[in-house]
Amino acid sequence: MSIQINKPNPNVELYLPNRKILSAPRGTRLEEFLKPAEHDFSAPIVAAIINNQIHELTYPVMLEAQCEPVTMRSADGARIYRRSLAFLLDMTFAELFPKAKLYIDHSVSSGGFYCEVIGRKPLNQKELNLVKTTLKKLVKQNLPFKRKEVPIKQAMAYFKKNGYEDKLRLLAHRRKDYLTMYSLGEKMNYMHGYMVPSTGYLKWFDLKLANGGFLIQFPRRHAPTALEPMGKYPKLLRAFRQYGDWLEALNIDNVGALNDAIQAGRADELILVSEALHEGHISQLAQQIEDQNAKIILIAGPSSSGKTTTSRRLAVQLLARGISPYPLELDNYFVDREDTPRDADGRFDFETIEALNLKQLAKDLEKLIGGEKVRLPKYNFRAGRSEAGDFVKLEKGQPIILEGIHGMNPRLIPDHWADSAFRIYVSALTQLNLDRQNRISTTDTRLIRRIVRDARERGYSAMQTLANWESVRRGEKRHIFPYQENANVMFNSALAFELATLKPLADPLLRQVPYNAPEFIEARRLLAFLEWFLPLDASLVPANSIAREFLGGSSLKDFKIWRG
Repeated sequence: MSIQINKPNPNVELYLPNRKILSAPRGTRLEEFLKPAEHDFSAPIVAAIINNQIHELTYPVMLEAQCEPVTMRSADGARIYRRSLAFLLDMTFAELFPKAKLYIDHSVSSGGFYCEVIGRKPLNQKELNLVKTTLKKLVKQNLPFKRKEVPIKQAMAYFKKNGYEDKLRLLAHRRKDYLTMYSLGEKMNYMHGYMVPSTGYLKWFDLKLANGGFLIQFPRRHAPTALEPMGKYPKLLRAFRQYGDWLEALNIDNVGALNDAIQAGRADELILVSEALHEGHISQLAQQIEDQNAKIILIAGPSSSGKTTTSRRLAVQLLARGISPYPLELDNYFVDREDTPRDADGRFDFETIEALNLKQLAKDLEKLIGGEKVRLPKYNFRAGRSEAGDFVKLEKGQPIILEGIHGMNPRLIPDHWADSAFRIYVSALTQLNLDRQNRISTTDTRLIRRIVRDARERGYSAMQTLANWESVRRGEKRHIFPYQENANVMFNSALAFELATLKPLADPLLRQVPYNAPEFIEARRLLAFLEWFLPLDASLVPANSIAREFLGGSSLKDFKIWRG
């Protein structure tokens, strides 16, 4: 073997997942480096993973590396596109309406953010058209977004001068002495996360008036260069509005205000009022069920939405009204293992509604509601087979509670019982945002809840939970979200204080994800997000709180309704 000392090669190579090797001069930006390969991918490239770290396309490549392009079909790519679009919208709005403020509030299922205008009357169609035309013009000009690390004092001075009070409150608790800011022309702003290099990437969007504000539409991951028809979500919007009213009652409308309250010693007040608002809403649900004389109570929602605690708190409220609901477990209605449908990869699909014996369920519901004695099935998960269970006979007026992912699907129960059913959709519809341009994803709240609960109850590492999350999300999109508007009522299980209590538990779990694991990037993103929260002592949280389902120590964990 002969070892020689060579001069540095003026070129550097990137190795792509499709086994292509790209070569370019050292210091070439990723954007230029990846252009020859952009047609090899089914969606626009908006970033890249270099040796298991995500980088913007402005990153200069100095060393040979493995490179995985991040496209708009990925979760990270979709976030980058939406964040960049929100930044461009805010810059444009500030230029056109300097005396007003734009709030990018919450997401809508068909792909978009609901936006509110504060400080002036809502935009009319002509004004919205002006915003849209200006955005399109900026996209066509392909202007660069410039990234810069700014000393924290300088950043705060800029935000104070430009009236960004929410960002000042947020930055007052920042530990790092700098802030990464982006500029377009002379204007700057902070966006939590990575961005595309320039306006030219943001070709797919639309603006539409809605509910006193407007929607900015963007593509969803499965169709990254197209916009879906905008559906109507009146119940979801009402749930968001209600949570906004709750936050107003708490005098907390962003994370900076939450941190101020914790620092000022208002944690007890914050928790007690938040819990009282939850209990009041659950009490209203119980009253509605009593008034409707519902025979069947259906409860559904995505993973880690707090369905279990919500259903048990609802049962307590019903019991206080002299109503004893019977919990019928959907898991006992799985078909035998050999009859279970399979997914596209040939694996058993336990999440599809066809995995349930709907005929047997309908038959049992008919008899139970009719006052007959019924022998219910009991599913043997070890053997993968349905077996005979207990005999049950309901008392007169005793409703049935069915909790499961298919609760809002009209196929679950016979059509003629639809009017006798009361449907409750439960989810953490968080509206407490970092500031008025940086929203908190409802998905992130649920994911952090699940990481903490999985570690305590199942012994899962954060890496295992993160690895399974994409599969969980696919199931939700297929089986839960399309039916959410079928609910009679949407219950928002989010609590303004919960991420502050989950942070001390989630933080060390996320830090254990190894650097070389595929889940490291997501763990690092969540850690950066949790940095914005001051920790809150979980011992202050009541034992019957929905937060206790995830923190541990719930007084409702072993609660069971007497079955007679």
